[in-house]
Amino acid sequence: MTLNQLRTFLAVADRGSVRAAAEDLVVTQAAVSASLAALQKSLGVTLLAPDGRGLRLTGAGEAYAGYVRRILGLLDEAGLAAAAAADPERSELRMAAVTTAAEQLVPGLLGGFLRDHPQMGLRLEAGNRDRVRALLDRHQVDLVLTGRPEPGWSVTVRAVRPHALVVVAAPDLAARAVGADLPAWLGRQTWLLREPGSGTRASTDALLAELDLAPPTLLVGSNVAIRESARVGLGVTLVSRDAVAGELAAGDLATLPAPGTPLYRDWYLLAHPGPLPAPAELLIAHVVQTGDFAVPQQPRSPGAPHEQPADR
Repeated sequence: MTLNQLRTFLAVADRGSVRAAAEDLVVTQAAVSASLAALQKSLGVTLLAPDGRGLRLTGAGEAYAGYVRRILGLLDEAGLAAAAAADPERSELRMAAVTTAAEQLVPGLLGGFLRDHPQMGLRLEAGNRDRVRALLDRHQVDLVLTGRPEPGWSVTVRAVRPHALVVVAAPDLAARAVGADLPAWLGRQTWLLREPGSGTRASTDALLAELDLAPPTLLVGSNVAIRESARVGLGVTLVSRDAVAGELAAGDLATLPAPGTPLYRDWYLLAHPGPLPAPAELLIAHVVQTGDFAVPQQPRSPGAPHEQPADR
């Protein structure tokens, strides 16, 4: 097998057809088909099966694709680590962040960092916690900024920053709760929710269960959409205070003293155990030196317990 065969296989797995993979790779469809045939022959298993007018991964293909993503990610990581060792200031920082952190924290963090390291490249990904975990697991990034890591995830906590989750609503809607039985009132309101896989969604579900509420809900899909939907009075939502700091200061949103809130959480800057490429170490040093994050009092080993559930 060759690296070209592995990359071709992933292209077909991601796009679902030989034609689409050939377009992405800028090669002929015959070249893609030949590469796939050679790879499957060398392995002695069928990785892809017909699916209508395209292709789908078999069970063997699903298992193999996970390893291939990690292998190619490690090769990319190795090349970048070598380049960083040779010239850290001209290397690349690879980072992923959950949506709230990407929108509210990362611009400020990276702004100062890149002013100090103007020749450094940057690869930044944003998504929900499942997405950023997958990127780190596949070695496609070196650092992730997210909520608390799940037990059993083999990562090291390199720095932490506290934040809080609060329930917010438009000021006129929040005013209607004054003097009311707040839990009962909250149970009658529409709750604006992130998608499954978001830590804030998990925290909201847990809060509603704790309050024994089953309110009407509206799936909104992004922090910006949730913030705007709450601002115009479409419902209430549990959200990181970092995500709505500007709206709270301007009076466009108001907090509601829901029982059990604020929920105090941490942002976690996570990495694989072991040494990191120079750009990642430089960023960790920067966020600690500027006071945005603190180093954990004791290094946390994989699977060690954590205090709070994941936020994003």
